Amino acid sequence: MSQLSLSALNAASKTDFVAALANVFEHSPWIAERIADQRPFAGVNQLFAAMTAAVESAVAELRLALIKAHPDLADKTQRAAGLTADSNAEQSSVGLDRLSDAEYAAFERVNNAYRSKFGIPYIVCVRRHTKDSILRDFEQRLPNDAETEMRRSIAEICRIAALRLNQLVAAEDRLNVHGRLSTHVLDNHSGKPAPGIAVELVELAALGESRIITRAVTNHDGRTDQPLIGGRPLPIGRYELRFSVGKYFAERGVPMSDPPFLDEVPLRFSIAEPEGHYHVPLLVTPWSYATYRGS
Repeated sequence: MSQLSLSALNAASKTDFVAALANVFEHSPWIAERIADQRPFAGVNQLFAAMTAAVESAVAELRLALIKAHPDLADKTQRAAGLTADSNAEQSSVGLDRLSDAEYAAFERVNNAYRSKFGIPYIVCVRRHTKDSILRDFEQRLPNDAETEMRRSIAEICRIAALRLNQLVAAEDRLNVHGRLSTHVLDNHSGKPAPGIAVELVELAALGESRIITRAVTNHDGRTDQPLIGGRPLPIGRYELRFSVGKYFAERGVPMSDPPFLDEVPLRFSIAEPEGHYHVPLLVTPWSYATYRGS
């Protein structure tokens, strides 16, 4: 997606400004229309603050309409009818377009329970979640009262809008919507960084299949050239990092048993802060390993 410059938005006609930002908040161009006369905006943070202020100051009926403009999650009927491009990309990013029958049944159950109680669609910023954490969030929110869920829905809508706006508008400043997951490997046998170790990052699933998120190889500094996850939120969930250390030590002539005591080292950890920085290193010898959460 090509980005629009903030300077161009500031200079655009009101009609073009509203059209450009019409779907930052799902099917709600009235938000952009309300803030058009506040231009020029000094940065994307100021622009987003104006948009969220327009939502918060709107009458209850408009806020309710904003909530109801959002589709249900993992709904086959709504997907067949056609989601907005943004909603489709967001749901696809977490795999809600390719669920197993058991997963579809689980989402249908909680969608129906939520709508039955509150009369509105369940809304969550899916880019900050895995499928498992979405289902946990469903269950945690069902006991809430209607007023609490109205506030929570608006908060989640603003998180969705922040990611859309950050992707859409190029400015000198950026919204704080991305996290970072990184690793490095230290060979404690030689006391040096460990290059050439194959690394896999796996998203663990309680329902359905676990999936490999990315593969990488450590460089001369024992790190990966790029973050394992970067440029987007870190989805809340459980993960496993797998390090192929047996081959590394064998290639360096380190005496080992056959098969080696440590061949592939798995590190299991969880992510709870989508905008945080998680650094998960491996300190390893042919016979032992350790980790910690770094920064």
